[in-house]
Formats: sequence, structure tokens, C-alpha cells
Amino acid sequence: MVKITFIEFDGATQTVEAKIGQTVMEAAIHNGVQGIEASCGGACACATCHVYVDPAWRDKTGEPSAMEEDMLDHAYDVRDESRLSCQIRVTEALDGLVVRTPEFQA
Repeated sequence: MVKITFIEFDGATQTVEAKIGQTVMEAAIHNGVQGIEASCGGACACATCHVYVDPAWRDKTGEPSAMEEDMLDHAYDVRDESRLSCQIRVTEALDGLVVRTPEFQA
């Protein structure tokens, strides 16, 4: 298990444990994290699991795929650190990952 900290738009934080192999979105949903809607259930068909990856973690989470970038075009307040949490697979290297949720999900 690895720990992931979600920081909501209002500054509230929630640290959850995630299983290796699941996605950051799945960890959020299974732990009741506010600000992650995940309307499509992780199919990369919406932008309702949009997060901002903390700059210290961007190299470890990788770059978005072309399909993910297309979906991010529909997200609210997209930034360089924007990712869809359904596309970030949990690995041991992500223990301590910090992500922030936007003010609104698209």
C-alpha cells in the first residue's frame, strides 16, 4: 500500500492508502475523497477526475497520453500539472504522492 494525499480546492487534506495497480481515481473513490466525481468510471471518457499533480511528483507520474490530453481539453482550469487521475496507475514509486483537486470538475 502507498499513501496519496489529496488537497481539496479549499485546502482540506485527506491522505488515503492505495493498492499497487489501482489508479489514483480508484483510490479516491474507494476512500470518499471529495472533488473526484469520476463520471465515466475511469474510462478516460470525461474529465471529472481531473487533478493537479504536485510539481515534485510530475516526473514520477509521467506525461498524459494523447487520449488523456484530448479529455483534458474539456476540464476546468487546465494547467501544466493537470492529469486525469484515472490515468495514473499506483506504483510503489508513488508512495507519498500529492495531488490537488480543482475548484470544479467539468
